[in-house]
Amino acid sequence: MLRAYKYRLYPNSSQRELFEKQFGTCRFVYNWALDLKSTTYLNDNRSVNKNDLKKMLPGLKAQYNWLKDVNSQSLQGSIDNLDKAFQKFFRKEAEYPAFKSKNNPVQSFHIPQHYVVDLDNGMIKLPKLKEPVRVKFHRRFEGETKTATVSRTPTGKYFISILVEDGREIPEKVSSGPSIGVDVGISHFAILSTSEKIENPRYLKKSLRKLQHEQRALSRKKKGSSNRKKQKLVVAKLHEKIASQRNDFHHKLSNRLVNENQVIVLEDLNISGMVKSHCLAQAISDVAWGSFIMKLKYKAEWCGKTIQQIGRFVPSSKLCSICGYKNTDLTLNDRSWECPSCHTKHDRDVNAAINILNIALNNTAAGTAV
Repeated sequence: MLRAYKYRLYPNSSQRELFEKQFGTCRFVYNWALDLKSTTYLNDNRSVNKNDLKKMLPGLKAQYNWLKDVNSQSLQGSIDNLDKAFQKFFRKEAEYPAFKSKNNPVQSFHIPQHYVVDLDNGMIKLPKLKEPVRVKFHRRFEGETKTATVSRTPTGKYFISILVEDGREIPEKVSSGPSIGVDVGISHFAILSTSEKIENPRYLKKSLRKLQHEQRALSRKKKGSSNRKKQKLVVAKLHEKIASQRNDFHHKLSNRLVNENQVIVLEDLNISGMVKSHCLAQAISDVAWGSFIMKLKYKAEWCGKTIQQIGRFVPSSKLCSICGYKNTDLTLNDRSWECPSCHTKHDRDVNAAINILNIALNNTAAGTAV
């Protein structure tokens, strides 16, 4: 089973210089390949595959000698990344690939092989570097190392993500066992079919006033000045803190749900469509349902658990979880209601979570197992 481990890098000044050069050259090759593929298709109505592009790299190096200063396999990795971007585009999972900008605060390059990890001494030897780079191995791993990716965050921190084959088989999914329905929301982050409500931490909202103050200060700085660079770093650190808090919350909750349940049922939400609402866009982006569901899915796969999603058009909030009566008059402002048929009093969100679970278990609506 393939697993990725991310660690903080602590390069010295010469190593940082080579990293920045590697970021730039990989970005250049990516943009060159994208331009060549696009213009060739427009002019000649034919496609250039990744193998043809890789065969052109020696000629490109002869034209630009500075491309020889970095790892050649990383340049080939840029072409592989472009090919994956086009595959996602053809599967309608992403937009048409865009050119990479040097002003993008997040930069990265790929290392397919020829790097050496020393867990005991906290060092890693990368191609083209004379000395190994210091790494904070906060957790150990066992298995065969595959590829690695070096990245730089907007706050100037360097990280390396190592892909490892640990030799374990992905466990088979078992559908029997403890099951739970999860209804995600804004006032509460998640409502479980057990009637438990998990509070929404609202990390962005809590830091919004400070973030607005720092962004206004940034807008007043003269473009190109050192003070603007310093203030830009202040804003980036604040954004990083908010993202780290949210990410930590998602990991802890997803670990708990996966460890305690065999089957987890969710709604298939149209998140991209929901964020188009001007009134709810910021709140929906703050809870980051998509990131949370993604974590649930891959952790469930590791543990042999089942994630099931019911159809997005199922009226889970309007159905009585006891008798099945559909309350067509229910509005978003109604947080509780009484069923006219069986006279059961419902909490809107808890009732929805119970219905989500019941619909999946009884197969009364289309659902997809993940």
